Amino acid sequence: MSDPPYSPRERTPLLANIPALEYSPTIIEATSSSSSTTLLEHPDPEGVIRQLFASLLWDSIPVILSYILQNSIQTASIVIVGRLGPNELSVAAFSLMLAFVTGWCVALGGTTALDTLGSQSFTGGSRKTDLSIHFQRCVIILWTLLIPVCLLWAFIEPVLLAFGQPAPLSRDVQRFLRVLIIGAPGYVGFESLKKYLQCQGIMGASTTILIIVFPINIALNIFFVHYTPLGLLGSPYAVSVTYWLCFIFLGILTSFSSAHQRNGTWGGLQVSTVLDLGSCLEFLKLALPGILMVGTEWAAFEIVALAAGRLGEIPLAAQSIIMTTDQILNTLPFGIGIAASTRVGNLIGARSPSGAKIAAHTSALLSVVVGSAVMSVLLASKDIYGFLFSDDADVANLVGKVMPLVASFQVADGLAGSCGGVLRGQGRQHLGAIFNIIAYYILALPMGITMAFKYDLGLQGLWIGQVIALFLVGLGEYCVVWLGTDWDKEVQKSVERNKKDASSSSALSLTH
Repeated sequence: MSDPPYSPRERTPLLANIPALEYSPTIIEATSSSSSTTLLEHPDPEGVIRQLFASLLWDSIPVILSYILQNSIQTASIVIVGRLGPNELSVAAFSLMLAFVTGWCVALGGTTALDTLGSQSFTGGSRKTDLSIHFQRCVIILWTLLIPVCLLWAFIEPVLLAFGQPAPLSRDVQRFLRVLIIGAPGYVGFESLKKYLQCQGIMGASTTILIIVFPINIALNIFFVHYTPLGLLGSPYAVSVTYWLCFIFLGILTSFSSAHQRNGTWGGLQVSTVLDLGSCLEFLKLALPGILMVGTEWAAFEIVALAAGRLGEIPLAAQSIIMTTDQILNTLPFGIGIAASTRVGNLIGARSPSGAKIAAHTSALLSVVVGSAVMSVLLASKDIYGFLFSDDADVANLVGKVMPLVASFQVADGLAGSCGGVLRGQGRQHLGAIFNIIAYYILALPMGITMAFKYDLGLQGLWIGQVIALFLVGLGEYCVVWLGTDWDKEVQKSVERNKKDASSSSALSLTH
């Protein structure tokens, strides 16, 4: 094997540049050795894997809590609005679902570019402040991408009418989303700042802010909805204020964070460098597939929810219970995926291909273990689980019939989440988007809808399609990570990215 196009001497120990994280010498030795050394040659390879396994799990916990709390902001809003009546409940739930599929996916998907560029520049960039440039570029580009989304929200009534939605619902959803436009930049800013911190190993800051903001959100919703003339529209006002508070409070916490100050990643506002055309295009090459990767998966689940509504009242009620459960459980693989993308990106930036490879496989193992544990709990409680949400025996029995599929789904979801995170850390978001489009829209949805309606399998048919799709995504992405990745090449690509950023910054500084 020929030597990699960078010298092994250029490699740095595993995350040695990240003060916020602690690693044992065992892991450092095993993952920062020369290219001719393998993990198996280390005196304690199992110990290395165990410590990395525990480290990934520890990093995942605050991320999981963060997304649970973040999802609960909208859930609390729907519950509080629901007290006004069933029509208001429908409007709020439908509006916030559309907000996620069309708007919030811009933030969640677009910031995956930071999983690549930010995490790699933190350990491999020529300057620590390169990370803050990527962060500022992320905010500006995603705010720009929000403009067409906000135009859609502002004039969505005729679109909904064209899709056959009732006129009163279409009108009220447009009114709701027009107010929610106020909070959209705050949501993007919060997501971007959260990623900026995660790239440097500061995982718990956003969780702290969400713990503080969560009761404020409830109080705002109750006040605006029930104690002002706003009524239904009090909900989007409360949510908008909440997202701006999240962004502002996290910015304040970041400025006082000792870990952030120690890392030295903030270089001040650098507008000319941030707006460099070549660097912006490079960011978009990663952000747009990331948006597609997130958006296609969530849109597929919304299509399943709409299809369930055509099956009747009981299947729709059972689907609502299952989706509520899955939205909570989805935070587990999502959190592991975030930890994996950060770790793999940091290791690639640190020029440790063996460390990145080990982290990728360890994250996949962690996700399967966690998914298997969740599957066991769901299978054990399948006959009684539905009664936690409904007293209707028919609804609970249908939940019990579908639950084995939902349980197996957790293993596939875990594998897809962790491997998707690895691909984001490498900068291969486009592969995740391709897998999702093929698995969901070419295979799963046609198959599930056919089994549900043509072969009378109902809700079980819809979920058979989803399970098959996610297993295909998870196994396909793992095959890419396992068999289709040249880790030395990924390191070289990172070196070239960081050199390009350094040369662009130098050229702009000389110009000014």
